[in-house]
Amino acid sequence: MNEKRIHFKVNGKPVEVIVKASMTLADLLRTELRLTGTKKGCERGDCGACTVMVNGKAILSCLMLAPRVDGTEVTTVEGLATPKGIHPLQQAFIDHGAIQCGYCIPGMLISAKALLDENPNPTREEVKKGIAGNLCRCTGYTRQIEAILDASKRLQKMK
Repeated sequence: MNEKRIHFKVNGKPVEVIVKASMTLADLLRTELRLTGTKKGCERGDCGACTVMVNGKAILSCLMLAPRVDGTEVTTVEGLATPKGIHPLQQAFIDHGAIQCGYCIPGMLISAKALLDENPNPTREEVKKGIAGNLCRCTGYTRQIEAILDASKRLQKMK
């Protein structure tokens, strides 16, 4: 059988879809679920543009087959915002001018979210390591690193 019915949550909402065994999670998110914030870059796991969270861990959706998300919780960049507004990470990226072309930013935001969920008060070096898998050709990463450190402070104040 080449197809499988899977059930999982995307950004907190239950989803049921039939997927081909060979479909990647990136393709499922973008083509079937129309969540185009997840970008397809290299499709080899080198650039990080396709980064999403599966059960709270950052993964490269171009390397994960869609059937593997059966029973999981997936968070894409679209899931960072709430009805109350954008996530503090998103606001920090705006405030620090950390967005240029925007292609790498969704994956970088998800990597940063996973980092801050695991380590709410990272050092500069830990932030660098946390986003090391996300390639950006527009900036030197300084503004993104500053934004993540700022978001860490903002999130701690919210607790």
